[in-house]
Amino acid sequence: MKTKHILLNLVLSVVLTPCFAADKISFLAFGDGGYHPNYPKQKHIDKPKTKAEFIAAEKADWQAEHRPMSDFGHAPIYIYPGTSIATEDTGATSVGLAMATLCKSVNCDFGIQLGDNIYPDGADANDGKDDQKRMNDLILAPLQPLFKQVPNMVVYSALGNHDWKTSRKGVALQTAWMAEQPNFHMDKKGYYSYKQGTPGNDVEFFVLDTNMLLSGQHYYEIPLAKDGSEQGLATALASGEAKIEEIENHEVPLNGEDHKQLAWLANGLKQSTAKWKIVYGHHVLWSIGGTKYDEAHVLRRLILPELCEYADAYIAGHEHDLELLTDDCSRVSTVKKLPLPLIISGAASKMRGIHRGLADYQEKQYDEYDLLWHKAFTWGFAHIEIDNKTDQLHVNFYSTPTNKSGEPIKETSFSFKHRSTKN
Repeated sequence: MKTKHILLNLVLSVVLTPCFAADKISFLAFGDGGYHPNYPKQKHIDKPKTKAEFIAAEKADWQAEHRPMSDFGHAPIYIYPGTSIATEDTGATSVGLAMATLCKSVNCDFGIQLGDNIYPDGADANDGKDDQKRMNDLILAPLQPLFKQVPNMVVYSALGNHDWKTSRKGVALQTAWMAEQPNFHMDKKGYYSYKQGTPGNDVEFFVLDTNMLLSGQHYYEIPLAKDGSEQGLATALASGEAKIEEIENHEVPLNGEDHKQLAWLANGLKQSTAKWKIVYGHHVLWSIGGTKYDEAHVLRRLILPELCEYADAYIAGHEHDLELLTDDCSRVSTVKKLPLPLIISGAASKMRGIHRGLADYQEKQYDEYDLLWHKAFTWGFAHIEIDNKTDQLHVNFYSTPTNKSGEPIKETSFSFKHRSTKN
């Protein structure tokens, strides 16, 4: 244990020169990987469905949210052995294999894990199962091929809403488990920063506990209108459709810890001497998934001004798809800078569709917003490279087939200039 902490301190103080080419820093970004049918949601135990019933329920939910049926899809179906009971299959092992295969041909200096590392109820689920085995099964096992390929890789993890689902004890169990793992790091507070690269060509990462930030806010869940547009709160309250976001007692921030995190982020970004500054957390700032826009509104209000002023990108999971968007920051800043890249990589074990109506609405309604690319109903991840020779951030998205071959399939690539470059 003591030896591991000494090594981690070396990593966190950027004694990393032998591990990096001086001009490039490359890392994997993946989120929402902690799902397996062996750890089902309680509702799937209480009300089991056959394959036909499961797909029918998915279609009913799709139609209830006014999504075009031409866009409908669903995850591969898993049938529990010896039964006819069906549920969503997992892509966690396939994504782990795909990342390991990719890292045979490209540099993978480290990884970032974007939360929801343990489904469905975090590490303290009241299901009679051993928590240490749960974390070994859901967090470690899918990534074993990657660690075999890159033995010294460290994955810097964030917390998600499912990691917080049951109790603070569950969060503490996960952070304690990661402290014992040579290939993982997560600070006890749940938010932290670290540097990678060499001085002058380095990047500082700021890891957020976005669930804590959102749990300190009062906001509503408001369903979209039939055309995918966002309803006003007054209209939704009048129709009885607006519901207050429920915050469990154990999620309520203690002693202003959410405010302390916000102040920590603002001060850290402002005072950072790193050339590049990247922020990541579980929840999205923008997306087209169709169910996370209320949270996104709140999170933009909390952190977007600081990100627009200082950061070079924001990376999130939460939506179980792959997306690339930008915000030009014109709504929160008068300073002209390049748009802020927003990278969503939340397809490491589950998959989800998009809401085309919301995508169209956001494109028309918000001048600052731009959707560059997306892929729904897929398992996948991102590989990101910072090139200090060209001062560019390269984002590469990969999917992997549902046949579980673990083959990495390159979907698309985008490059962004360093945001200190004048627009």
